[in-house]
Amino acid sequence: MIGLISATAAGAAARDRLAAAWPGRTRVYDGPVGDAVRAAFAECEQLVCFLATGAVVRLIAPLLGDKVSDPGVVCVDEGGRFAVSLVGGHAGGANELACAVGEVLGAGPVVTTATDAVGVPGLDTLGWPAEGDVAGVSRALLDGEPVALAADVSWPLPPLPLASEGSYTIRVTDRAVAPAEREVVLRPPSLVAGVGASRGAPADEVLELVEGTLREAGLSAASLAALVTVDAKAGEPGILAAAERLGVPVVTYPAEELAKVEVPNPSDAPLAAVGTPSVAEAAALAQGGELLVPKRRSAGSPARATCAVVRRPGRGRLAVVGLGPGARDLLTPRAKAELRRASVLVGLDQYVDQIRDLLRPGTRVLESGLGAEEERARTAVAQARKGHAVALIGSGDAGVYAMASPALAEASDDIDVIGVPGVTAALAAGAILGAPLGHDHVSISLSDLHTPWEVIERRVRAAAEADLVVTFYNPRSRGRDWQLPKALALLAVHRAPTTPVGVVRNASRPDESSLVTTLAGLDPATVDMMTVVTVGNTATREIAGRMVTPRGYRWQEESR
Repeated sequence: MIGLISATAAGAAARDRLAAAWPGRTRVYDGPVGDAVRAAFAECEQLVCFLATGAVVRLIAPLLGDKVSDPGVVCVDEGGRFAVSLVGGHAGGANELACAVGEVLGAGPVVTTATDAVGVPGLDTLGWPAEGDVAGVSRALLDGEPVALAADVSWPLPPLPLASEGSYTIRVTDRAVAPAEREVVLRPPSLVAGVGASRGAPADEVLELVEGTLREAGLSAASLAALVTVDAKAGEPGILAAAERLGVPVVTYPAEELAKVEVPNPSDAPLAAVGTPSVAEAAALAQGGELLVPKRRSAGSPARATCAVVRRPGRGRLAVVGLGPGARDLLTPRAKAELRRASVLVGLDQYVDQIRDLLRPGTRVLESGLGAEEERARTAVAQARKGHAVALIGSGDAGVYAMASPALAEASDDIDVIGVPGVTAALAAGAILGAPLGHDHVSISLSDLHTPWEVIERRVRAAAEADLVVTFYNPRSRGRDWQLPKALALLAVHRAPTTPVGVVRNASRPDESSLVTTLAGLDPATVDMMTVVTVGNTATREIAGRMVTPRGYRWQEESR
């Protein structure tokens, strides 16, 4: 819950705007400001104070405990110009909250945390337990000192400016090792404990078994991601209570699914009881991985619980990101977030240049030239399979004549794939021309590099006969200059010479140019590969210099 506190009418107005934007997430604290701040600090995970920072500092100073447990506090000034992350920037989420408040109120977020200021991820913000010299290693990263990575477990990391050797170390491991001097140990959620239990098995017995199994195997409980078991045990109190005390969820699988998992120690007892010859080992191995500890029984007499531990490999992540038509303000916030999240960026060199300034320090860039689309797709998937967080970029929308299709053809279910939509060239051109796509429309590429011309021609004929608005991509190049005149001739069989045609070159870029002409008046020689050509349907009209394709609303027809 986010507590909202204000002292003036202007502050209350901004407070109410925030409360309306985030229903169910906020609570307004009225009354004397000091009492309100103290109550919100005790009851909420985060606070937004529409007060001067000095006043908030004095009010919360006696309340501060430590940065792990204190709520995040954001201050918004009287004029609503700035949202200041005051306390709990990382652990309390105040940095992200300041940005979110800024988006709602139109305020500029003020974040002074050193790592955020220079674009280096905070080691305590990764969502994993971090042990050791977090401050010292973070300072070394900020100062450009060499920091080495020692990874016992392959797990996706955000971009970090790491070296092959260094006097400071970031260690990624699920082993129960203590951090050395000048070292941070990150605990990825790489372990799962399969658990079987008799009905009514005590929580203490289950908990002692899981903790003891991890301890004796030299594994860290901080890397435990879940307790896993069979569906029939989904409500077993001992398992649920042990998971709650360990701070992990319980995940269950159907008995018939577990029965298909090959295990080293099957047994007739669980087969008779729940329908699978293995619970602990089969559940732990249900999603694959390395069996580190085979089935063990608890120390009770009789033993009422079993446990097995598996290390699951980190799943790489491939984000296929559309950059839009070129203008920075048409690059979506989600695309920006994925670019900053990626530790590896793969893309066409000229597209990489467009967004290079958005990448975090330490991002590895793999760029190539025109014609290497297949190589880029395979490289991106291969990097994701190695456990990296990868962004594969393309112009417009990555799924439209771009990199999503070849990449997904290479990928399988061993990596996570995220599609990030972008503004297409057709949409950008349409906005410049007016409203040419107001009714049914189609996009057709005139490049016969990957598609035979016979197929392209058949599609153009079908679009012409169906009276669809047509946007032509890749309309003309120096070595391919006859396809556009041919396509226009095919459309002309079904459309009048006066049909409006829009031509947009470099949509949304500084050298953007546009023209509204007609089917008979278009000169194909003025078109190149940086151009999008949109041909209206039989209802499209030019109105005040803009292309308009009517939607066909009855009220518009009746008003004429």
